[in-house]
Amino acid sequence: MGKNENIEMITGDPKKAINKLSLPIIGSMFLILVNNIIDSIWVAGLGAEPLAALGYVTPLFMILVGFGNGLGAGGNSLISRYIGAEDKASANNAAIHNLILSFIVSIIISIIFIALMEPMLNMMGAGSVIGYAMDYGFIIFALTFAILMPPIVGAAFRAEGDVKRATIPIALAAIINMILDPIFIYPMGMGIKGAALATALGPFISLLLMLYWIYVKKDTYLSYDFKDFHNDFKMYKDILVVGIPASLEQLVLSVLTIFVNYMLTIVSGPVAVAVYTAGWRIINIGMVPAIGVGTAAISVAGVAYGAKKYENLRVTARYAVKVALIASIIVCIILNVFSNQIAFIFSYSKSSADLAPMIASFLQIMCLFILYVPFGASAGNVFQGVGKGTISFVLTTFREFILVLIFAYLLGFTFNMGEFGIYCGMLLGGGIGSLICYACIELYINKLIKGEKNGI
Repeated sequence: MGKNENIEMITGDPKKAINKLSLPIIGSMFLILVNNIIDSIWVAGLGAEPLAALGYVTPLFMILVGFGNGLGAGGNSLISRYIGAEDKASANNAAIHNLILSFIVSIIISIIFIALMEPMLNMMGAGSVIGYAMDYGFIIFALTFAILMPPIVGAAFRAEGDVKRATIPIALAAIINMILDPIFIYPMGMGIKGAALATALGPFISLLLMLYWIYVKKDTYLSYDFKDFHNDFKMYKDILVVGIPASLEQLVLSVLTIFVNYMLTIVSGPVAVAVYTAGWRIINIGMVPAIGVGTAAISVAGVAYGAKKYENLRVTARYAVKVALIASIIVCIILNVFSNQIAFIFSYSKSSADLAPMIASFLQIMCLFILYVPFGASAGNVFQGVGKGTISFVLTTFREFILVLIFAYLLGFTFNMGEFGIYCGMLLGGGIGSLICYACIELYINKLIKGEKNGI
């Protein structure tokens, strides 16, 4: 198959592959989330209302990001399986299909979100800050292609083990956003519109860099030459079989956030939403190690499955959980100890100073959520890697939309525990659901190994 160093790595020891793939992924994801937090920090300087508006748009924005990551997972899975089966021609063709699909989907999503944005925001309870929310959301969704395509193209790089090209553009986008945010918001006087424009311009520049590597420099392992392209609707289907469920997983998480925002609005109003928005972005940073390791596991699991090395598949799942759990424990301790100092970055202005103690309390409670993520994320990503995206989606839906939501409602309203009850319910539902997810991947891999031994 004309293997290079990256291919040798991705098809070798699963532990070494996860280590090499996950660290750059974690680094780039960390920059992205820090970038999102910086968005919140600068917007917080405008007051509590713009920050709350950002909180109402965030679930919709995360749906968009979810489509990018989901379709990327679909392309990553398919390409990885072809690489594992040593079929480079099909891997090349799958990469081109992945690129075409990303462009088509981005246009469709842009049209839908712009058309439905205002009624969706009103349904979420953003009426008091709808003007700010619309100003931010319109710019974001008009430039959907710039945000959606980089993670999809980057996933194809990751499938071939090209870690640098998969992560450098994503990190570059975050850095550009960090630089442009304060300039657009304050000196240029664009306010929340400036935050949105900076958020979209970063990924757009990273996309240009990716296309330069593919079509100008032409030194990627996978070939994107349309002369060798053979349209195959089965490849689109295979990408979507994993990509749509993976995208819907983010949709489920975003819908959950919408419901949580709504419940918090009922018990405490927009201030509680502002606290949740700021605090949850910190918690998302704490999840980065587990999600990064899980993302790396998609490629490693896909290669192992394509090569029919099912024992390597088990090693991938278990090692991913082990590494992610160790990192998550460390992060959880840090967030708990330094919660007051972290909360201060969201309350530096007079108009948001009252949020500090509430954000600190939120972090001390919800940092425990990070401890459950390694089990659910690793299991879901391994399922995606082997092409079983629907299973991953069903498990995520059961965990987040059923268990988390039910327990949050029960403790928050039925037992009249208010905000604290909502947060405790999220912890309880997430913990139970994550352990169930991991048990399912162990059972699935055991079934594959037994079937191989029995000649099935």
